[in-house]
Amino acid sequence: MFDLNSFSLKGKTAIITGGASGLGEYYTKAILKVGGRVLIVSRTDKNWDAMKDYANQLGADLRFFKQDLTAADAPAKIVNDALKEFGQIDILVNNAGMQLRNEWQAYRDEDWNRVVNLNLNAVYFLSHAVAKEMAKQKSGKIINIGSMQSFRAGKYIFPYTASKHGIVGLTKAYADALAPDNIQVNAIAPGYINTPMTKALQEDPVRSKEILEHIPAGHWADPSELMGVVVFLASAASNYITGVTLPVDGGYLLR
Repeated sequence: MFDLNSFSLKGKTAIITGGASGLGEYYTKAILKVGGRVLIVSRTDKNWDAMKDYANQLGADLRFFKQDLTAADAPAKIVNDALKEFGQIDILVNNAGMQLRNEWQAYRDEDWNRVVNLNLNAVYFLSHAVAKEMAKQKSGKIINIGSMQSFRAGKYIFPYTASKHGIVGLTKAYADALAPDNIQVNAIAPGYINTPMTKALQEDPVRSKEILEHIPAGHWADPSELMGVVVFLASAASNYITGVTLPVDGGYLLR
């Protein structure tokens, strides 16, 4: 029976990587707002205090775990901590990522490895570990974070583009494999979002104009415009949706 409770995450536990800053902050806030409990996993404690204050204002249950996601033992440590703190894992949001830019002639092997290890390999290994727990309870939601570069080229960001294309394939593969265990696996592909990271791009008169002319909605997204989609994909409202990469781009890909 469908009603507004279909979007509720009361009693559900989410792990969100990189969930204290950038777009991850908004994914965390969205899940907390609809009653979910969240374990933020991040390499540093940047913005933890502000997130604690936000959770306290809501009366929400938010906890933190400091961990380098690319470490070999990271998945086991994260799963063990989540189970110790909450006793279950219902949602995984693989948000943490990085981008390094350079001309192709100058691109360094170590930079390729750094980006791919975090953006793709860490997503695979953590998803694998979490899926084992979700399979025991015969339910779960895994939400990967793609990009416009999941669909397009990026001539200065080779490993980022490759990793975000890889996220689409990984999402499909896990969705197929985990469907018998009632685990849905989907991805969000954010478009051009108004964040501090894109400030220089927005202030570039040539590039900013090109981007805006490419967005039918006519504006860069506010980060809050991604909050609804993560709640939808994390909730029972999306139980029959799996293997999808959903652009949240104001129509950017249409042109």
